Amino acid sequence: MKRLTVTVEEPACALVLAPVGIATPHDAVTALDVTGGRIERVLGEPELGLGAALLRPAGGPLVLDYAVAPAPAGQPYPEAAFRPRANRFTAAAAELADASRGIAARAGGGRVGIAALVAEAEARFDYAHPETRFNDGTDAVPYLSCGTTPGSCVDINTYLVASLRAAGYEAAYVYGHFFPADRGGVTHDMHCWVVTRHDGEVLEWDIAHHMKAGLGPTRAALDPRPGRRVALGHSMGQSYDDPRIPPMLKLLSEPLALHDGAVRRLSLSVRLADARAPAEGPLAGVR
Repeated sequence: MKRLTVTVEEPACALVLAPVGIATPHDAVTALDVTGGRIERVLGEPELGLGAALLRPAGGPLVLDYAVAPAPAGQPYPEAAFRPRANRFTAAAAELADASRGIAARAGGGRVGIAALVAEAEARFDYAHPETRFNDGTDAVPYLSCGTTPGSCVDINTYLVASLRAAGYEAAYVYGHFFPADRGGVTHDMHCWVVTRHDGEVLEWDIAHHMKAGLGPTRAALDPRPGRRVALGHSMGQSYDDPRIPPMLKLLSEPLALHDGAVRRLSLSVRLADARAPAEGPLAGVR
């Protein structure tokens, strides 16, 4: 059993929205406890099967403690994560769709087609955190036909999932936190990766980690860099039935401040450590 602790390192705001967590073949988030605030409401995303906790801070540091248990034998990734969806974060523009189908076909289809699209996405980006993302202001994920574009794991995987799905592959966009082996179980940011499912084979891809660590061409691996990751959600484009939340969230990978119908990121410290006993919080068993 592990304990994932997310601490908000800034003064509390009126409302905070946080992911409840998911189960994957590696881990299952089984409970959420909150100190420095209370859970006002638990919301569901019906299309994706996700949960979100609406939190009201009550003074002092706001701390979220997730209980993370080993996944039961045979636990798959959530089925909804692979379901194609049409929104501006997930749908490929016509040029990207045509190019992706061509790349996969020329490679020979199947698993080698997947690898070819992974290589193509890797070739289109330089790892960075740009203020303006390559798909800002677009109605679909655009085709990057030549050269390289600055992008983070969010950008790279947006492009890759849209490309894979356009070529007819099942692909999931999964996110949570990654804890590098050399940082003592501490991180300050979210991380995301891609999962493909083809002919019964499930593969995990992390282009950004290959690029950042200089590991060479991306290969299928959950942790190409030494470390440990915990998934808290999947998919881009989420809707929750509460007027205080924007009608469409890009993703909910970590606690977000809510104010006047908009969200903003919070300064966080995230730690993963061993837990001596299972947490028994108010969200035990919620997915």
